[in-house]
Amino acid sequence: MNKHRIRTLLIKSLLLGSVVSLATSCGPGAAPTPNPNQVKPIKAVYVNPFKPGTYQHFTALPEYPKTYKVYKNGDVLAATNETNSKVIIDLSLQRAKLYNGKQLAMDYPISSGNSKFPTRTGNFSVLEKIPAEKRSNLYGKIYDAEGNVVNSNANKAVDPIPEGGRFEGALMSNWMRLTWDGIGMHRGRVPRYPASHGCIRTPGSVVKIVYNKVKIGTPVTVQP
Repeated sequence: MNKHRIRTLLIKSLLLGSVVSLATSCGPGAAPTPNPNQVKPIKAVYVNPFKPGTYQHFTALPEYPKTYKVYKNGDVLAATNETNSKVIIDLSLQRAKLYNGKQLAMDYPISSGNSKFPTRTGNFSVLEKIPAEKRSNLYGKIYDAEGNVVNSNANKAVDPIPEGGRFEGALMSNWMRLTWDGIGMHRGRVPRYPASHGCIRTPGSVVKIVYNKVKIGTPVTVQP
């Protein structure tokens, strides 16, 4: 085979190889060449650094303090009674803490006064305890003569009562009075924001515990 024919065959072979390479690498639907240096992003996963069951673990949860959950130190809570208890209310967190001396017994959600009726801060003490059927003499619902609610957030001092209608004060079971002008701790609806007329609303599952652990004279501190 002469040199001219060998050269011609070599050029054809090279041209055919180029066409095949283009067809396989750039043709429609061709898979992209993987990049071995490309690193997939890793989604961060929060890991609580504290031992489960501890108070540190509870407060380190991402949902704290907005959670409805209650922390209880079983041994301390069992030893807490009206002779050694005190309550600290944190308005910024909308949570309260029951203490046995300096030991935390329970951390629970509350709802304090809204912007129109803010809860006063300071040092107080329990002035009165009424276990059940305590009703507000100022805030509640107004019904018409047919028994229909016409005002579900009424202020008896300013809101009119229709002829034949009536006012029913808001139920405040497990009442623990803090001031003589109507502020206290009691059972009530507890959204995770300030919503009361100044009182400290406490969940029903918790308020009975607090009620039974305090007495008239128990110190209560309300912090901003």
